[in-house]
Amino acid sequence: MADHGTAKAALDAEFEIRLLKYINTEVSLIDDDLDSDTDLLLTGAVDSLGVIGITQWLEDEAGFSVEPTDVTLDNFQTVDRMLAYCRSKLG
Repeated sequence: MADHGTAKAALDAEFEIRLLKYINTEVSLIDDDLDSDTDLLLTGAVDSLGVIGITQWLEDEAGFSVEPTDVTLDNFQTVDRMLAYCRSKLG
């Protein structure tokens, strides 16, 4: 796991690109590439197993634990919301 200082620095455009790439190649259930503002859950692009994969990826890449109570639409509906959630956890 990365330390918080490294993780804060990594939450930039490159981090967003890597997260989108992970979602598009590893967990998305649709063929179209997803964007940062695509509704991942209500469109069916990501299912519950995919959310688990995303939370594990975020924990590994951003260096913090995702609490089960934090896995909500407010935090995981879009990549933009995931990035805001990560920033709030590391802020």
